[in-house]
Amino acid sequence: MVHHTLRYADDPLAFVTEVAREYGPVAEYDIGGISFYQLSDPELVEHVLVQENQRYIKGELFQESLGTVLGDGLLTSEGEFWRQQRHLMQPAFLPQMLRRYSEVMVDYTERMLSSWEDGETRDIHEDMMSLTVEIAAKTLFDVDIREEESAVGDALETVMDYSSTSMKRPVDVPRWVPTPRNRRYQQALDDLTEVVGRIVTEHRDDDPDPEANDVVSLLLTFRDDDGDSLSDEQIRDELVTILLAGHETTALALTYTLHLLGTNPEQASTLREELDAVLDGERPGFGDLDDLTYTEQVVKEGMRVYPPVWELIREAAEPDAVGGYRVEPGQTVSVQQWVLHRDPRFYDDPLDFRPSRWTKAFERDLPKYAYFPFGGGPRRCIGDRFAMLEARLALATIARSWTVDPTHDLSFDPSITLRPEGSVEMVVNRR
Repeated sequence: MVHHTLRYADDPLAFVTEVAREYGPVAEYDIGGISFYQLSDPELVEHVLVQENQRYIKGELFQESLGTVLGDGLLTSEGEFWRQQRHLMQPAFLPQMLRRYSEVMVDYTERMLSSWEDGETRDIHEDMMSLTVEIAAKTLFDVDIREEESAVGDALETVMDYSSTSMKRPVDVPRWVPTPRNRRYQQALDDLTEVVGRIVTEHRDDDPDPEANDVVSLLLTFRDDDGDSLSDEQIRDELVTILLAGHETTALALTYTLHLLGTNPEQASTLREELDAVLDGERPGFGDLDDLTYTEQVVKEGMRVYPPVWELIREAAEPDAVGGYRVEPGQTVSVQQWVLHRDPRFYDDPLDFRPSRWTKAFERDLPKYAYFPFGGGPRRCIGDRFAMLEARLALATIARSWTVDPTHDLSFDPSITLRPEGSVEMVVNRR
């Protein structure tokens, strides 16, 4: 109905929260002509993402927003083709690879911090976006894109902004119409294609190692049962997917966690005390992580309060029954991290930033899908351990030497991810 669309457009986060609180674990409403079933109960989320996952696909709404930029990459592909691609890229995210990546994550964070000046005001979100895209390129593609980072970052920002805005428009101008917005989007796509093309060419010129586990080498050396290699288009789709998905959510997690620390001095002090005690003035490393328990709790709590992915959308491919309601093929189902991560049934004082809540006993008793920042089931984020490693090491590297003081409250522009509205400025001070 029209009033649902208007209420949602005005404040999506308030809308989904009010719907869950007023109508319970299953609610149906219409947004922009699309019928949604909103699920805000852990058991129902598990039903869709895990138990009956074969009945659901990413669907038309997701394809319309990201299909043009990601093509048939891992985030958008379906069925047997998706399973093949996920299996192909899994070696890049094995535990032994994560240990190797940890050095790069700390090196690049220190390189970023070398540009900070004591007492200056910085757009922390912009810094984190630059940092995470450089880390993704080096660890997963084995290239240093520092000199191209600005262009790559601008292109990624343009395509995400375009895709996010398109999701909110019931009627959008076709992409072939040469409006300024469409031209900027097409130029961004061309820029990304050119960058990943150069990366692939450099790897080919270097004669890719069949034993190498970086994503580019895995894609270039793959042969199917008939001995055929992947097409250049498919390689491009996978690399753009990794570049896009491999940096934005971690950048958001770090941005919001730093903001929470800046507005919660007691928790920030506890974090610094742990870093001082464990690191003793040294830079963090992979071997320190087991002792940085509060650091991990801070990251988990940051992603609870402000989940980088605030909802997951699925489309029913087969009939299903969810919470006593019939879901027909083609209908859209939304599962809500934003709602469940802030649900008072599972979290005392859910709007408070309390990292210490994440004890082993608390996690053991928490319903599994009351907290799912990386999704769940077969399509759980392939880079979940990568992202947690990067967030902990980057946060530890920053917080051991710097404090941050936000200059304004957060506001959001939620779309595919929980993006900030405008800059996220903070005053940075050397400890």
